[in-house]
Amino acid sequence: MSTDSTPTDHPPADGTPADGTPTDSSSPSGFPRWLKWGLLGSLGVLVVGYGLIFLYAKVINDSPDEFDESTLDSVLAIDGSDDGGGETAAEPAPADEVEDPTDTRPTPPTEPAPDQPAVPGTEPPPAASGPSTDGVSVWEVTAESELGYRVKEILFGVDTDAVGRTNQIIGSIAISGTTLTDAEFIVDVASIGSDDRRRDGQFNGRIMSTDEFPTATFTLTEPIELGTEPGDGAEITTTAIGELTLRGVTNAVTFELTAKQEGQRIGVLGQIPVVFADYGIGNPSVPGITTEDHGLLEFVLVFEPG
Repeated sequence: MSTDSTPTDHPPADGTPADGTPTDSSSPSGFPRWLKWGLLGSLGVLVVGYGLIFLYAKVINDSPDEFDESTLDSVLAIDGSDDGGGETAAEPAPADEVEDPTDTRPTPPTEPAPDQPAVPGTEPPPAASGPSTDGVSVWEVTAESELGYRVKEILFGVDTDAVGRTNQIIGSIAISGTTLTDAEFIVDVASIGSDDRRRDGQFNGRIMSTDEFPTATFTLTEPIELGTEPGDGAEITTTAIGELTLRGVTNAVTFELTAKQEGQRIGVLGQIPVVFADYGIGNPSVPGITTEDHGLLEFVLVFEPG
């Protein structure tokens, strides 16, 4: 008499389960799981890194806006005087200097104080000069003025602007009737600063060589017809022609500017395009950071009677 026996399931000799499910580390697509997770991890690092660069370039390191007419209005509204805008009450005299009405003694004569040399830096400022006898008025640039560069920059794939500025500017304009006859300015290039000391180091070193060329200058070469004499509320837009010197190289430049007058202050706004090669300026790009081959010299200047 034969007896039926139930077969016992045994895994195949190659270790594959009876249901045929693979037991190795390969994904259904044939890639090892460690490779798939490694690729995903690398992608995540790239995304996070790009996000941090974007955050730095667009938020933390956000460049100042371009100068515009709102900037001009703002600087013209600044009161450059330091007198506080009001009168100061006289301090009471010390008790021992108050005159006693009951004292009938004669007052001793007052002897003139001996002449003493003035302490440097305490001399009174020269009186402001009005129009000269030949009808020319001179206006001096003030500390509210600002000038600098703006260059398009790609920071590890993120577009941004490199911006540097300074208020270390001296110069003046001369106006005769309705004509601006002369203008000349000198800028301390080494004082131009951005929001990154590394950029400033490159700017002062290999880019602008400020040790050798510490200043930049602009000189008007053709008079500008303003169409109106200086006066409160006057506003014009015109074209200026002159010579710009950067890094020891001088080129003729033509650019538009806007001028406004508020009270005894004149404000001038403008931009001068600059192609680096025209001034012997090397390519500012460095590994990971690339720039265009040109930029803008932007300025807002404030003048008061000189």
